[in-house]
Amino acid sequence: MIKSNKTRRGDWIFVIICVFVAAICLIPMLNLAARSLSSSQALIKHEVSILPKGLNFTSYEYVFGNAKYVKSFFWTVLLTFICTLVSLTMTAICAYPLIFHKLRGRGLINVLITITMFFNAGTIPNYLLMKKLDLLNNALVLIIPSCLSVYNMIIMRSFFYGIPESLRESAEIDGANYFTILLKIYIPLSKPVFATLALFYAVGRWNGYSDALMYINNKREDLYPLQYYLYNILKSQSDLSAQEGFSTPGLNETIKSAIVMFSTVPILVVYPFLQKYFIHGVTLGAVKE
Repeated sequence: MIKSNKTRRGDWIFVIICVFVAAICLIPMLNLAARSLSSSQALIKHEVSILPKGLNFTSYEYVFGNAKYVKSFFWTVLLTFICTLVSLTMTAICAYPLIFHKLRGRGLINVLITITMFFNAGTIPNYLLMKKLDLLNNALVLIIPSCLSVYNMIIMRSFFYGIPESLRESAEIDGANYFTILLKIYIPLSKPVFATLALFYAVGRWNGYSDALMYINNKREDLYPLQYYLYNILKSQSDLSAQEGFSTPGLNETIKSAIVMFSTVPILVVYPFLQKYFIHGVTLGAVKE
């Protein structure tokens, strides 16, 4: 198919816009990586842009040599995996029954679930609830309260609507029960939306720190996710290098940048493996009803 000159110009404009937006997203990451690999003197002189100056790995040696960051990293990886698995399970078993028109009270259930998207109890009532349930300073407090997103559930429910009912009816004729239909038909056909929501849940959990800030105290530092340490470091007004025994001026800035990269890169690495499902899952799950 031969494109007209007007169409080609439109394509080039679209490409330029995409490159511009990509640069806006990429340049800060390149600057952060350059700062983490640059010498403290170069940072003090503001000589670092997107390429490192005075290449050194002192900050990364500090981060990888610090036991609390390494332990927190592996704990965060495990926590993210568990939360993603639990959240996908909860989302599926919540969305699946709502596609059955014969479900009694289906309309009311949909309304009640939707209301929770706009109203919540608030921070203090949530804290009191966690305290009443004896979940404070417990690993479960980082998993249970955020194990289900209503928005994600609606996406999955909409995707389930797009699967032909004839498949379900034929399975019912063959004697399959509801759980068998879910496991053998709906889940295998819903890989795009599961991959998409897995990315949503994983990124949300990986970047989460507010629940640890509210529900975990310093008696259980082993439960601190990596982002909580990052939050404490970036909000601190004191000199990190002085706290950790470094005397080189500006070294704390390279350490901060290295810790940000240390906590950001792993979740970025996951995206390319889910990219082929991402757009497909979002668009189908968002429009089919």
